Amino acid sequence: MLYLHNTLTRAKEEFKPIDPNHIKMYVCGPTVYDFAHLGNARAIVVFDTLYRLLQRHYPQVTYARNITDVDDKIMAKAAETGESIETITTRTTQAFHDDMAALNALPPTVEPRATQYIGEMIDMIKTLIKKGHAYVGEGHVLFNVPSMPDYGQLSRSTHDELIAGARVDIAPYKKDATDFVLWKPSTKEQVGWDSPWGRGRPGWHIECSAMAAKNLGEIFDIHGGGLDLRFPHHENEIAQSRCVHGTTVMANYWLHNGFLMANGEKMSKSLGNFYTVRDLLTVAPGEALRLALLSSHYAKPLDFSIEALQAAKAKLDKWYGALRVVNWTPHTTGKPNSEIEDALLDDLNTPLVISHIDGLVKHVHARRISQGGGDEGVKNELLNSAHTLGLLQQSPEEWFRWQPAAQTGPTESEIEAQITARLAARQAKNYAESDRIRDALAAQGVILEDAATGTTWRRG
Repeated sequence: MLYLHNTLTRAKEEFKPIDPNHIKMYVCGPTVYDFAHLGNARAIVVFDTLYRLLQRHYPQVTYARNITDVDDKIMAKAAETGESIETITTRTTQAFHDDMAALNALPPTVEPRATQYIGEMIDMIKTLIKKGHAYVGEGHVLFNVPSMPDYGQLSRSTHDELIAGARVDIAPYKKDATDFVLWKPSTKEQVGWDSPWGRGRPGWHIECSAMAAKNLGEIFDIHGGGLDLRFPHHENEIAQSRCVHGTTVMANYWLHNGFLMANGEKMSKSLGNFYTVRDLLTVAPGEALRLALLSSHYAKPLDFSIEALQAAKAKLDKWYGALRVVNWTPHTTGKPNSEIEDALLDDLNTPLVISHIDGLVKHVHARRISQGGGDEGVKNELLNSAHTLGLLQQSPEEWFRWQPAAQTGPTESEIEAQITARLAARQAKNYAESDRIRDALAAQGVILEDAATGTTWRRG
């Protein structure tokens, strides 16, 4: 049985799907105005791991993850750069896809884009107005928060706390300080669409409500995202969706991954400890970044550092080194053992899975030292276990050929030529020359590893 911590109830609960034959999950995706940052990546990696787990246990899983391609941040970027909005969103969406692919994230089942659902958003707003949950003021349409008596269940905040938490503007057209925008007017220079309330554009929250309803229905199983989205974004999604459809919930389970910290401080551009995925991929491979993001439980804060990323890279060096020992071959993923699966079924306990894999790797290396060879019996267990986390997705040779973008060194053909020259020196019993070649390569960041089957290499 699967257990998940439900933010709505503040408890870990047994997952009971609406339809056991078809699980439906929605996760908030990026606003595409710049490169994806580490906070985007943590949410993607966490819910990708859940997606993989759900696929192993249910016949069909629909995973919807949106692209926000209309937003004031995008408009500001266009004004700053002089580029068109379409140019910016096309380029940054492709960059997002490339970066997430580098993290071994599976593509979602559907990827709705906000601009494709303007009609659905307008229809939802019309319904909210008709039902008395929204009103028009100075060209804006606002959700009337006091019209929903149990608003705030997700964040569990009082009316005053909601005002403070939202950092709202006290606009003259608002009936209540907590009311939020569903539709806002656009100038001639701003992107906009015709509507019953004039030319304008949607508010951020209504976008996800419309895309989720269209692709998953009025009520679906799981809604996920970062903890920073719990309020106001997810709270407002719930309000809009429930009031439009007349339902008691929008989704049955709400999951939130914890905040990202950097050396004990909250990650932010102003503090200079802000990372984009694109920048980090020049420091370490995508799998290392993925492992670093899964190293603590998803619901807890994660203190990230370059040192932690390098430690994840070193750990994967050991894991891939173990695959070399057991003679890695292309592998069709099978079922992980019960210990691994039980850890993931218990609210995605990824640290326990990583610990188990460490134990398998230690066993392989210990057997190599004691018996001069690896235990091929653990190869499938090692691969099946790592694949649950989206790791060990390439051959050891591919892994060890990676090098940081800023690092220069010998090419692969040059390394192979040096290994051939070293073998010839050893056969001629010219051990001084053999050692010289080995040491020269080591000085250039290339480590040679001798075994009965021959010499392999990796970049250190």
